[in-house]
Amino acid sequence: MDTEGRLTFNHAMIYAKDVDRGLRFYRDLLGFKLIEDFRYEGTQVYARLRAPGGDGTIALHQAGPAVSVSSEGVRLYFEVRDLDNFCRKLQKRGFYITQLPRMMPWGWRHAYLNDPDGHEISLYWAGENRMKKTVMEAARKAART
Repeated sequence: MDTEGRLTFNHAMIYAKDVDRGLRFYRDLLGFKLIEDFRYEGTQVYARLRAPGGDGTIALHQAGPAVSVSSEGVRLYFEVRDLDNFCRKLQKRGFYITQLPRMMPWGWRHAYLNDPDGHEISLYWAGENRMKKTVMEAARKAART
C-alpha cells in the first residue's frame, strides 16, 4: 500500500484475560472474521480479526496474569447501519447492552456495551454525519427549539 509517507492506522490491540473468550465475542457475536491466530502450548494467546464491513482490524492479545486489562479512557467504535436490529439480535443471544440505541446530541445514534474483559464498545450509526463536525451546531440548535 502506497501511503506517500503518511501515517496510516493499522489495528487496535485489545489485551484480554482469555483470548478464546474474546474471540467468541468478537467473531461469534459481532461478526468479525478471523485473519490469523497463534497458540502457545495449546492456549490461544493472539488472534487478529477483520471487521465484517470494511478493512478495520483488531487484535486480541493474552494479558499476563498480573496485568490489568482496564482500558479507562478508551472506547472502541463500530458502525452499523441497522443499529437497532443488530442490538436486538445481540439481546436475543443473551448479551447485555448497557445503553440501548438512542439519538445522541451530536446527531449519531449510539448503543453501548462491554466486551468480556470490560472494554467499552460503542455501536453506532452516523450515516452522512460521520465526518462532519457541524453536527454539534445542528444538535445545539435542535435542543434550543
